[in-house]
Amino acid sequence: MKIRVVSSREEIFTLNPNERIVHLAFRPSNKDIFALVETCPKIDVIQLPKSYMGTVSKSIEMFLEMQKIQLIEGDVWGHRKDINEYYTIPSSVIEKIKEMKTEGKSNEDIEAKVSRESRINPEMVAYIMNKEAPA
Repeated sequence: MKIRVVSSREEIFTLNPNERIVHLAFRPSNKDIFALVETCPKIDVIQLPKSYMGTVSKSIEMFLEMQKIQLIEGDVWGHRKDINEYYTIPSSVIEKIKEMKTEGKSNEDIEAKVSRESRINPEMVAYIMNKEAPA
C-alpha cells in the first residue's frame, strides 16, 4: 500500500487522478483540499501531520465526511521526498494485521499493537485493516 506524499500546493495539480491515499506535508487551506478532491476523484484518505489537524476548518471536515473521505492524523516517518514521492507501508505491517486477525484479536488490540510497533497512526492501521486485510 502506497501513500502519495505531497509537499506543496503546486504539486496537487500534477497528481495522478487515481490516487487513493495522500499525505499533505504542508498546511492546506480549504482551497487546497477542494483542489485535491477535484484532482483525485477516487481519493479515500487525506493524512495530515498532527500539528496541521487543528487548523482544518469544520466546513472542510463536513465536506470530506459528505464525500466519504477520511481525514487521518499521522506522519510518514523517515520518508525522504527527494528520493521517492511515495511512502510505502511495509508488507510486514499488512501481514502482521492479517496474522492478528486470524488469531482472533480485537480491532482495538490490532490497532494499538501495530501502531506502537510500526509508528503508523491507529486510524491508518484501521484503514489498512478494512482495505488490505478484510475479515
